[in-house]
Amino acid sequence: MATVAELYRERRCTPAEAAAIVRSGDQLVLPICAAEPTLFVKALGARKHELSGVVVHQQHTLTDAYLDRESAPHVALCSWFTSAASRSAVQGGWADFVPNHFHEVPRLLREHWPVDVLATAVSPMDEEGFFTCGLSVAYTMEALRKARKVVVQVNPAAPRTRGDCRIHVSQVDRVVECEDPLFELTPAPVTAVERAIGGHIAELIEDGSTLQLGIGGIPNAVCAALTAKRDLGIHTEMLTDGVVDLVRCGAVNNSRKTTHPGASVATFALGTRRLYDFMHENPAVEMHPVDHTNDPYEIGRNDRVVAINATLEVDLLGQCCSEAIGPAQWSGSGGQVDFVRGANLSRGGKSFIAAPSTARQGTVSRIVAMLEPGAVVTTGKNDVDHVVTEYGVAKLRGRTARQRALALIAIAHPDFRRELTLAARRMNRI
Repeated sequence: MATVAELYRERRCTPAEAAAIVRSGDQLVLPICAAEPTLFVKALGARKHELSGVVVHQQHTLTDAYLDRESAPHVALCSWFTSAASRSAVQGGWADFVPNHFHEVPRLLREHWPVDVLATAVSPMDEEGFFTCGLSVAYTMEALRKARKVVVQVNPAAPRTRGDCRIHVSQVDRVVECEDPLFELTPAPVTAVERAIGGHIAELIEDGSTLQLGIGGIPNAVCAALTAKRDLGIHTEMLTDGVVDLVRCGAVNNSRKTTHPGASVATFALGTRRLYDFMHENPAVEMHPVDHTNDPYEIGRNDRVVAINATLEVDLLGQCCSEAIGPAQWSGSGGQVDFVRGANLSRGGKSFIAAPSTARQGTVSRIVAMLEPGAVVTTGKNDVDHVVTEYGVAKLRGRTARQRALALIAIAHPDFRRELTLAARRMNRI
């Protein structure tokens, strides 16, 4: 029987050799963000004209090697969450989009979507022959079980992580070695508006709460306002640099969680080198598939779950459009509804949907009488709990339509409150 070192050598190849396993008509699955196997993707893009009918399924793509209109007959994208790289392709119609709740993606792979090839970035192999895919577990493990061929891109910079995220060399068909730095996302400076929103949310977070945090100025502002809290836990979709800050200042120790006590839990990671180093061989970090991390019932097993998410537009009933601008798809549902519902199931749980009160340099209110025509509802009126702007917090769950309208008008930008009040009266909401 071959040793794991021998299996590794047998499977090691160039990016072009790895991309050569893709055949016309194949259905490929690639992981999220920093786990995207960049050398494989570029090699696939280089031979796209040799192929036809190849479809790449992915939650959030970073590269654009096959995203132009001309590539679509050869290699096309089917996006589960539209990113900056794929947005124009989806909006232009030469890439497709699948509405979904993030926690359901593994099941959709299992029951509905074919998988011919999985390719993912991984950490170096250990002495037992295991790689880890902790940069993005999400749906990777489900695709691994179903794929005809598996490609791993081994990067010494990728953290080795705990959790259900191990891939054995015997499960792999091609190994590509990569020395490139991992993709990093440096936290943007927090604006005064974001700091105000973060402060409003932080005031309502109790010691011992379990947090779901995303990325961006508002979650960063929340993290900065939580340093004096104690016994916080992390059960989230996405691990970011803000979590590192909370652990290192002592605010997060995961001691009061029901599930995975003592460990911060996530399904993918995106941040700076500092985050990836923090994750490496850290027993207090666990990376698990998204049908575990984002399962609302699993989330709700913890007490005092706090879910923090962003939106683009909120109507006076509290319906939140968080993924589209009119009919133009901007992103996706992601895990927003998963965690809103998980927080609703949690004893003492709270969810916050946050946004600055205006957009387009103050010319447009994000709180509106009715959603823009063509807009989609991401978080519905029956699920929404709190809506937050820099002007305060509107508690909506359990409130009447009239109470909701009044609470939302009160946190709208002052320039738009009269207009919203008149609209609410015309609609017999107040």
